[in-house]
Amino acid sequence: MPNVAVLTNDLQYEFLEKTPERKLATERVIPPFCSFLDGIRALGQVVVHLQLVNNPDDPQVRRRYRDYIPVVRGTPGSRLVETFVHPSDIVMEKPRDSGFYDTALDEKLQELGVKTVIVTGLQTQICVQTTAADAFFRGYNVHVPADCVFSAREDDRKRALDWMAAYCATITSAPEILAQLKADGDLPRRAPSQA
Repeated sequence: MPNVAVLTNDLQYEFLEKTPERKLATERVIPPFCSFLDGIRALGQVVVHLQLVNNPDDPQVRRRYRDYIPVVRGTPGSRLVETFVHPSDIVMEKPRDSGFYDTALDEKLQELGVKTVIVTGLQTQICVQTTAADAFFRGYNVHVPADCVFSAREDDRKRALDWMAAYCATITSAPEILAQLKADGDLPRRAPSQA
């Protein structure tokens, strides 16, 4: 039974291929990110892909996006990029940025016996940060590998990592996480906040 789960956020075509710059940046990180996910699976831990699916009839979604609503169910851009997904993985749709908002994620993690979550994906300052904070509020041990989170702008990514380090997560790297899991089967809890 797994005690650790990797939560990926929004690894969907529309987000990863939004601009030529983002597509190029994504292509560079796919091999190491997929190796990390393969390492997690090889250790008997679970991977959960959080897939944002917007409802165009939702008034809050219409206010947020105005002219164009991304990742609407059934559109090509809403699909998860297959490179990241393995048949043993769990896919959960989410209606908002946090993977815990109005989903059964917490219940699923409890059912699996998960106590530690590793939050990854994009964007660092939006979906990763809100999911990490919500996991922390629910009592999970939260880790964020800095090399497995992405933002369109590096300053946004850095600011979000600093905020999570101060309030809710241990910031580390994918190789460090895999080494720690191989050695101990779990990840250490973060030190109490000094904020």
